[in-house]
Amino acid sequence: MLIRMRDIQKHFKMGSQVIRAVDGLDLDIEKNEYVALMGPSGSGKTTAMTLIGCLDTPTAGLYELNGREVTRLSDDELAAIRNAEIGFVFQTFNLLPRATAFQNVELPLVYAGVDGKERKERVWQALRAVSLEDRATHRPNELSGGQRQKVAIARALANDPSLLLADEPTGNLDSKSGNEIMELFTALHAQGNTIVVVTHEDDIARFCRRVIRIRDGRIESDSAAPPEGGSI
Repeated sequence: MLIRMRDIQKHFKMGSQVIRAVDGLDLDIEKNEYVALMGPSGSGKTTAMTLIGCLDTPTAGLYELNGREVTRLSDDELAAIRNAEIGFVFQTFNLLPRATAFQNVELPLVYAGVDGKERKERVWQALRAVSLEDRATHRPNELSGGQRQKVAIARALANDPSLLLADEPTGNLDSKSGNEIMELFTALHAQGNTIVVVTHEDDIARFCRRVIRIRDGRIESDSAAPPEGGSI
């Protein structure tokens, strides 16, 4: 089991009011699953994503990631878990504008203390995985939106994470580029990667193999997606 959540709660105080953003979430995700996490605005899906990604800690409940309880780890411990276990892909790419594609992909390996020779090998491996070896020396402003997102995916893959967590990964892309990104995720899943895509779009969720819908901070439905995959 890669992700095991039991009765996860996340509450926020706004003045005298308590907002229950996540309210009793139970979730299991096995290794090599390809999951869409869906929900309308205010449903709690974004809060659930930050908890899954160890970007925040729950108010209550149990969360085990790859066999390790992470519920009450310190900020430094959570940062180490994120760097080792989770590759993030964001809607806005989050690339360093003055760094080349190679340097952007290399960054998490630098933080992880990987030595120079191995670092370069892993960067090239990640760029090959997204078919961008020929754009290694290009900076983000020299790349299309789809290519920028591929660089971000390569960066997410560089540390060989247990989980790829993608937050609205096609939100800033045209439909053709969005299809390419989702087809890339499908190929990465076929190679054994575990992928969770946070989206509000049914067309994106159709690429995944399992669709979890959240409403009012709880799982409303959990079902298999059509096996033929999707198209934007």
